[in-house]
Amino acid sequence: MYKIKTLNKIAADGLAAFPLDQYEIGTEIAQPDAVILRSFKMHDMELSCSLLVVGRAGAGVNNIPIEKCSEKGIVVFNTPGANANAVKELVITGLFLASRDVAAGIGFAQTLKEKGVEVPALVEESKKKFAGQEIAGKILGVVGLGKIGVMVANSALDLGMDVIGYDPFISVESAWGLSREVKRADGLDALIANSDYISLHTPLTDETRGMIDAEKFARMKKNIRILNFSRGGIVNNDDLRTAIEKGIVARYVTDFPDDELLNMDNVIAIPHLGASTEEAEGNCAAMIAKQLRDFIETGKIKNSVNFPNCKLEQSSDFRLVIMNENIPNMVGQISSILAKASINITEMLNKSKGDYACNIIDISDEPTEKLIKSLYGIKGVIKVRAINLKK
Repeated sequence: MYKIKTLNKIAADGLAAFPLDQYEIGTEIAQPDAVILRSFKMHDMELSCSLLVVGRAGAGVNNIPIEKCSEKGIVVFNTPGANANAVKELVITGLFLASRDVAAGIGFAQTLKEKGVEVPALVEESKKKFAGQEIAGKILGVVGLGKIGVMVANSALDLGMDVIGYDPFISVESAWGLSREVKRADGLDALIANSDYISLHTPLTDETRGMIDAEKFARMKKNIRILNFSRGGIVNNDDLRTAIEKGIVARYVTDFPDDELLNMDNVIAIPHLGASTEEAEGNCAAMIAKQLRDFIETGKIKNSVNFPNCKLEQSSDFRLVIMNENIPNMVGQISSILAKASINITEMLNKSKGDYACNIIDISDEPTEKLIKSLYGIKGVIKVRAINLKK
């Protein structure tokens, strides 16, 4: 019986993928094999020695201690793309909110309660205060052309915008999905200088933190609208305030409010609603459940942030899954120990990612505790699992 601990409420459709005769699921499990979470912050959480895998029902993993997990051989999964449509729809909403002063207009309308027959006249008198602009014919610059960035770019084209994109690391899959009408920017500075709107879709890393700063604002057109549905921290708040005061930025729409932003004029702060739809939560839960089941039951890895993608077709009933540091002669040492135990390798896969690697090895005989102990004796081996594929 495998044990799964949930740290947040997870959509029932996803949890239903775990057979009750094989999995125990709960919030109070002491020694889990797996953890599933959404926004729960794990950094101060003790990682039990039983833990094999952490599944994030969403894309961002800033709330998970990745390096600590890697050091313990714990595979961390996320669900890229599962909530992409939900985020895309909110970005398009942000485009309209940035263009038409709808938010302030709604706020004004609420002040007219109890005004009775005066309401129509007051509306007509004040509506000019909330005038805006149309997006058709304007230029949208999309920074980051992953799943969401591509969907935003294509949808903006459908709305009559001209779209330019920038992503030096665009994947083949994303490139296939991107409309041919999206023009390629020669660089980030070129995109910034030519856009009427900018939509940010880059992950938050040491390289991207504060990337939209005073130097970038100085290159922008006056009255630009900026959308940030990627991560807080990509835009430098102090420089943003100055850009707003100078009239460079007409609107900044973000899904990541903080105290500084909430005290700025011309900022529309949305309370992190990007993936907050029933459909997105269900998609994320279903996707993470499949990935965790595949890993727990067969060793397959897909969409891990700290270990390589690995998949080995079954060639015997017994399988070893070994997580190790990515150092030379690891495969040779593992093979040698198996040979000394008179165990044949029927099929083997070795893949690495950064400082860590994974071996999936199908073997002729069921491994003994003595064999597992010998494999743990190899310097650099972090975790060894034996899986009986007959079950």
